[in-house]
This record gives sequence, structure tokens and C-alpha cells, in this order.
Amino acid sequence: AGFEVRDVHPTHYGRMCPIETPEGPNIGLIGSLASYGRINPFGFVETPYRKVEKGKITDQVDYLTADDEDRYVIAQANATIDDQGKFVDERVLVRQRDGEVSEVLADEVDYVDVSPRQMVSVATALIPFLEHDDANRALMGANMQRQAVPLIKSDSPLVGTGMEYRAAVDAGDVLVAEKAGVVKEVSAEVIETMNDDGTYTTYRLNKFRRSNQGTCINQRPLVAEGDKLEAGSPLADGPCTDNAEIALGTNLLVAFMPWEGHNYEDAIILSQRLVQEDVLTSIHIEEHEVDARDTKLGPEEITRDIPNVSEEMLADLDERGIIRIGAEVTTGDILVGKVTPKGETELTPEERLLRAIFGEKAREVRDTSMKVPHGESGTVIGVRVFDREEGDELPPGVNQLVRVYVAQKRKISVGDKLAGRHGNKGVIAKILPIEDMPFMEDGTPVDVVLNPLGVPRRMNIGQILELHLGWLAKQGWDLDIAGDKSKAQKLAEWQQRLIDIGVEQADPDTKVATPVFDGAREDEIVGLLGATYPNRDGVRMVKEDGKAALFDGRSGEPFPDPVSVGYMYILKLHHLVDDKIHARSTGPYSMITQQPLGGKAQFGGQRFGEMEVWAMEAYGAAYALQELLTIKSDDVPGRVKVYEAIVKGENIPDSGIPESFKVLVKEMQSLCLNVEVLSQDGTSIELRDAEEDVFRAAEELGIDLSRREPSSVEEV
Repeated sequence: AGFEVRDVHPTHYGRMCPIETPEGPNIGLIGSLASYGRINPFGFVETPYRKVEKGKITDQVDYLTADDEDRYVIAQANATIDDQGKFVDERVLVRQRDGEVSEVLADEVDYVDVSPRQMVSVATALIPFLEHDDANRALMGANMQRQAVPLIKSDSPLVGTGMEYRAAVDAGDVLVAEKAGVVKEVSAEVIETMNDDGTYTTYRLNKFRRSNQGTCINQRPLVAEGDKLEAGSPLADGPCTDNAEIALGTNLLVAFMPWEGHNYEDAIILSQRLVQEDVLTSIHIEEHEVDARDTKLGPEEITRDIPNVSEEMLADLDERGIIRIGAEVTTGDILVGKVTPKGETELTPEERLLRAIFGEKAREVRDTSMKVPHGESGTVIGVRVFDREEGDELPPGVNQLVRVYVAQKRKISVGDKLAGRHGNKGVIAKILPIEDMPFMEDGTPVDVVLNPLGVPRRMNIGQILELHLGWLAKQGWDLDIAGDKSKAQKLAEWQQRLIDIGVEQADPDTKVATPVFDGAREDEIVGLLGATYPNRDGVRMVKEDGKAALFDGRSGEPFPDPVSVGYMYILKLHHLVDDKIHARSTGPYSMITQQPLGGKAQFGGQRFGEMEVWAMEAYGAAYALQELLTIKSDDVPGRVKVYEAIVKGENIPDSGIPESFKVLVKEMQSLCLNVEVLSQDGTSIELRDAEEDVFRAAEELGIDLSRREPSSVEEV
């Protein structure tokens, strides 16, 4: 698709969000519905406008499609109007019929937008001070909210946009009352209400269910016995909601300053407090599934009786061979014991002799138990067993199916990814002890240290305004303490604006909303920073420029310059280091090249590619390079010998010929090019396959592999 298809078009206004779209090959091809858009019966997107008659805005709302809209002159939602709904200004800024912007007389306006956030989607409308962010970063901010992980303690943002309640309730995570009434009974799992019409309703809560992302879905009651309810009142919080408001992250005290270079290039420094107090801790639930099928050699069996397994490995299994709920498991532990019949062909002559003597009693089975995968651990919180004999519907050939749910609590750790709502993302580089963090004048240590160089070139200034407004919301303010102004003095314009909307005073820890395109102004924030409540010592720690004096936690010395400090909303994203960290000693190899596979899912090795080889050559590390390309990769006999040597504690043998070289030679020979390998004296060297090595070893040991093995007990 070309540029024109992907670009923002005038008809997107109020119908598709210009911000929220994937970054990648699909940019501009996948869009999001705008906040007030709806799809009409013909499949076109409509957006609402308020009708204007003779310069007066009416309450009539019309939904227009893009081609209807072309015929009208439309003013924006924050055009100033008086009490009668008439435009204050003589000339009004409008969108003309062709999408151009111009000023016309108030009487010529046909419609006005219903809301300033009409043009953006819900996710974008949750970003405070969106109007001060560059569009590229706003796009990341809108998209990263979808990757937020539900935390143990939800905390709704100090600085919101007023969309938080609607977004949470309409998403369906918040349980709401269907009818008005009274709460009759509340437990962690069930809420029962008595409705005004005399009926009873029972609401079941989701407890620790697994989401498709492996995060934890859990609902907590918000009501108590005897509470009065209206239809639609919230009854319970879901994941990522706090008091029925969306709460994707948590409010943290942030300072913008470099710290010993540890926050270079978007790295983040965190305080140990967030680990100790489980501020950024989340619960993750993994589902493990195993099925017992019918095989050609007989049915598989889920059992506790597994060959060659020690009793302590089976300690946590019940009599069926399934792990008990509450067991702590770690890598390699058996979750479900399962045995599969072995093929007759696999039996050695000795085993066959035993079968002939003891009959079917020693029927050979293989251990195919389900074990905890590499690198995972946790607590078993649930087991579900489905059995064909008990009437459960299972796929053909499956007799039993067992699902085991393992939960783990993940504290924040170095390597996890955090982000704000303005596309300001980063990876944790260091978690400092609380006593080493920079602290404020009253001794309060900050929670996060961000690099100030992450702001200017990315042009997401919204994060700075959020920082200051977050500080105001946390401290509270009162316009009466803003300097000793005599009453006769005229109020400043920003003070008048705040008094008009009734926020001349706010208590500490007040949640504030700054709606998109219609939010707090810079002069209001600057003014309020001079009107915050002082701390208990009567000191106002953050001055009117939004900066505070900080002290080095290690030495107690003040930092030379004041630092921007305030509260910012920080999200923990789904890119967690526990899911990405990976190590391998030996593991699976590719069939063709005999080289290790790649990627964590295949339990692969690290790729040592062409450019890495050049780097090793440049260092002159010839022996290390030879090892990397042979015995650590695809020299099949060599790597076996090396493993043996390491186990026995001997010296590591020389490396041989890599398999990829043999493959190349065979490839050339298949193209009718007679390629031979010559030794130093010019004699031809024969390249053997890995299988030929087996035959050679058998010959040396005097085993005759040409004789056909007997296939049944009778033949023996």
C-alpha cells in the first residue's frame, strides 16, 4: 500500500483516530474508531455534531457521514459561547466544506463539534496534555497502554483526562449493578443484592483467572453489606481498575536528572522501595496442557507409576499422577505423570529376554510426563481434568486431557520495561537502595530517576506538564495562599478561569482531570505551583518553576542545580525480562546443518553470524573462533567428545570438520562438480556422515549391524 492510503485524511475527523495506529508495516492501514464515532446501518462511520441556528447552538445532535459533512460549515467544540449558547466572537474559526480552515461570521456556522476529544480514540483520549506531545510519541503512548500488565495494587492516575471511569466501565472489567437496590451479602467471590422490585440478583466475581496474555484477571468487591445501589453503580473492581476508574499503572515520584550515567539512552533508575512494597508487582498465570491419546501400540496413560523416577520427584503428585494444588514447582518438576507404550522395535535383546521370561508383566513404557518448562517456576493454583469416560467432549483420539495452572508473583526487576503515557518508554538499568536515591528537602526519596535528554528531541512535553500537575494534585492548593494579594487587586486571568470552574482550592491527593485539547494551561500550572500547601515544616519544596533542591542520597550533599520533581503515571509493560532471559548448554540441533536451533522457544543458541566472525578475526582470536564455528556448533563427533572431556575433566580435544562444510561439498557434488578435499600431501580425504561414524564405531566394537533384529518374542 502506498503513502496516500496510509495518510491521515480530512474525513477521518471524528471517525477514525489520527494517532492510534500500529508502528510497523501496517501503519495507517489499521485504525481505531474515534471516541464518539458509530457505524450506521450501511457500514459507514458517522460522527455527532450539534446544530447551530442563527448563531445559537441548539441541543439537537445530528450524526453525519463524511459525505454529508462536506455540505456544512463546522465550528470547533471549544469556540467561546455565552450563557444563551451564542458565539461570543463575531468571527469563528471553522472547517469549510472542503476541509480547509478559515474564519467566518458566526451566523454562517451550521454545526459545532460535540467535544474537543471527538477526533481521537479512547486510548488516545486517556493521554493527558496530548496537545503538547509530538504525534509520533503520542502514537506510542496510545499503543503502549494496551501492553500494561495488571498490578497487584491498582492505583488510578493523579492526572487523568476525565475518560477513566467511562473507559473502565464500558470495557466490562468493572462489575455494575443491573437494577437499583440494596447489597444483601458480600464475599470475595459473590455479591448478592436485593432489588427494589423485590427480586434478588447474584453476581459472581472472577478470581485469579488467566488472561490470554498470561496475566491475572481478578475482581475485588467495592461495596459493603447494606449499601444502597442505583442501576449502573459499580459493585466490583476488575484488573487494572481502581474505584471503577481505569488504572493501568501507578503514580510515582519522578526526578528528571542524570545519575552517574546509569540512565543513559532511556534507561531508568528505580528505588528499592518499589520492590519491597510490591508497588510494581504483578501476578502471572501459565497454563500447561497434556493429553493422553490412543497410539498404535496402545493407549497412553496418566499415572503415578512412572519408570525410573525417584520417589521424591513424585512427592507432590496425587494417586492419579496429577500435581496437588498449592505445590511449589520449578524447572523440570513433574506436573502430570504420563506413560506411553514403547514400540517392540525399540527393545534390546536383553529386554526382550526379560519379556520372554516374565511375560507381559514387564510391558515397556516410556516416561512422557509433562514437566515444568525451562526457566519457569511458581505455585500450582488450579487443575482441570477432562475424561472421555465421564462424558467430556474431547478431540478424536484423546482419552484424557489435564490442564495445570501455575501462578507466579513477579516483582519489578532490572531489564523490565516501563513507560509513561507519552511514549516515554525505557528499560530498568539499576535498582538503587532507598538510602542512595536522591531525596528532597524533607528527606523524601524519589522513586524514579529519568534522563532529561529523553525529552527535547522527542518533543513529548506533555510528560513535563503531567509531572508538575501530578505534584499539584498530590500536595493540594489554595488560591488564597498565593502571595499576600490585597482584595482590591484584580485577579489574574488564570485565577479567574480556575474560580469559574470551581477549583480555587483542592485537598492533598485530589485526582485531577485535564481533558484532551481542553486541559490545564501552562499559566495555571505555574500559578498553582506558587499556591500549593507547604509541608509540615512550612516549606514549599517545589518552587514556581517546578523545580526542587535535591540531595545526593550517598553523600547527603545537595546537587548543584534544582531538578524537576513531580508525580508521573508509570506503566509496567508486558515485555518482562523473565520471559526473555535465556541460556543453553546443549540442546536441539537443525537436521540439515547440524547447527543449534535459534530462539528461546526452540531452546536455541546464540547466533554467531558473519559480522561477528569478522569481529573475532579483527581481534585475532583464532582459537576461540575455531571453537565457535566447530565444536560449539556443527562438528558432530567433536562436540560429543568435548562434552565427554568436560564431564571427565580432561583437556578439550582438537576440533574436526564442521557439518556445514560437508553439506556444501555434497551440494556441489549434486551439481556435478567433482569437489574433493585434499590433505597437505595431496591425498584425497573421505568425508563421512554422522551416521557413518556410528557404523564405524559399531565395527570397532565388533557389533554386527547387518543382521536383521528379530521382531517378536517368538523369534527370540
